[in-house]
Amino acid sequence: MRNATPAIFVGLATILAFIGAGLGQDEAFRTHMWVLVLVLGLATIVLMRRVEFAPAGQRLATPQVDQNAYMDGVIRYGVMATVFWGLVGFLVGVIAASQLAWPVLNIEPWFNFGRLRPVHTSAVVFAFGGNALICTAFYVVQRTSRARLWGGDLAWFVFWGYQLFIVMAATGYLLGITQSKEYAEPEWYVDLWLTVVWVAFLAVFLGTIVKRKEPHIYVANWFYLSFIVTVAMLHVVNGLSMPVSLLGSKSYSLFSGVQDALTQWWYGHNAVGFFLTAGFLGMMYYFVPKQANRPIYSYRLSIIHFWGLIFLYIWAGPHHLHYTALPDWAQTLGMVFSIMLWMPSWGGMINGLMTLSGAWDKVRTDPILRMMVISLAFYGMSTFEGPMMSIKTVNSLSHYTDWTIGHVHSGALGWNGMITFGALYFLVPKLWGRTRLYSLRMVNWHFWLATLGIVVYAAVMWVSGITQGLMWREYDSQGYLVYSFAETVAAMYPYYVMRVIGGLLYLSGGLIMAFNIYMTIKGKLRDEVPMVDASAPSRPLSAAGAAE
Repeated sequence: MRNATPAIFVGLATILAFIGAGLGQDEAFRTHMWVLVLVLGLATIVLMRRVEFAPAGQRLATPQVDQNAYMDGVIRYGVMATVFWGLVGFLVGVIAASQLAWPVLNIEPWFNFGRLRPVHTSAVVFAFGGNALICTAFYVVQRTSRARLWGGDLAWFVFWGYQLFIVMAATGYLLGITQSKEYAEPEWYVDLWLTVVWVAFLAVFLGTIVKRKEPHIYVANWFYLSFIVTVAMLHVVNGLSMPVSLLGSKSYSLFSGVQDALTQWWYGHNAVGFFLTAGFLGMMYYFVPKQANRPIYSYRLSIIHFWGLIFLYIWAGPHHLHYTALPDWAQTLGMVFSIMLWMPSWGGMINGLMTLSGAWDKVRTDPILRMMVISLAFYGMSTFEGPMMSIKTVNSLSHYTDWTIGHVHSGALGWNGMITFGALYFLVPKLWGRTRLYSLRMVNWHFWLATLGIVVYAAVMWVSGITQGLMWREYDSQGYLVYSFAETVAAMYPYYVMRVIGGLLYLSGGLIMAFNIYMTIKGKLRDEVPMVDASAPSRPLSAAGAAE
């Protein structure tokens, strides 16, 4: 038999999930196990269809794998998963935003705002962003090391194991299975599975670097490796908990009180710092020079800002706990390190933008490069706004308001989203052997819709947040609050409607991207006028002979 091992492994896992569904000690756990049975059962059927049986007395020949060829199959699947989960995350975000504007859209119990909001957050950060990081890390480490991915089919385990984590986490939120920790909601058994997958990811990446044929380790790999190692450490420590039962969904954190809060935001802010910053900087350091066809502006600056980020980010978490029971010295420590983070962060932005020296003319005609440039601009803006919001006096106005929401989304949609879109547009023609994308004009449409969506979303949340903060703090001459909480909520209505519009614009751009990538994979080319200067004479671009 050939290809039987994965089918057997997944089949046994299906049986264990079935036992858990029958013996589970709470309804949520039993339901979650039935979800797992369904997913693993379908996977078992698919894998069984791939099993090959040899005729009696014969042995199947082992297929030869060219160890000098790059392993791109898993990267192709990663690209498609990134697009799919991105659309899911954007759609759920629009629905959640609509629920705040029109509460009648809350459908109890599974589809209310309290359960859909973490689904949106995890779908965008871990499903969309995580798949983007995994597939680009696999692509970049092979090209910069001139070596095939280490571990054989272990990369496939990482990919499919991560998809299983996403499904289990999202369905768990809808069922109400959560630890109630921001960015760390999955319960203990889902956390354990993610740990296994993440260790496998580290093994594949590090093993590929070890067996590299290139003596130098390119800077992008430094950022990818720091992201993988640090996220593993953060996840394990923050996830330390004691389950009530091995057949139940509930667990209790190892930490309590202010220690639990400090551990959570040590994790939470460094999930931003290493997952959403260091990992995506690795993406930036490979794809921006490639798309611009220019070397990195300063390799020395990249190393300096790498170590600056690594050292400073890890201490910034306490700025989420201003004016709480956390000791004042710890709050101040978080604030000081957050302010210092501005310098290495802008070092990365400047290095990325200066890489375009001598190639700025391409920004007019290359919408993919334009996406990458705007992502760096939003990165710079977010990493200026974040340290500013960590200052205690500013934080007293901004904390718990929509200003924080605007800050997060300007970074996530502007920095993480745009650099990911640029990387996907770069990868797809190369992975599927196409001369160019189906349509560069559609990329241009995607750019403007996404940019407008981000600006609308972030701007209205800034105004909404400052309005909230001022209304909450306004007192009359006798020292009583001028506005009730209900009045502040009512005042937010027009801003919440505008937020939905911003989200719809961003989602529309994502749908255009999905169609463009689908047609590119199909091998289609759209006849269109090239993206050139308005002053230059234009000519139709023929599908037959068009260059990228």
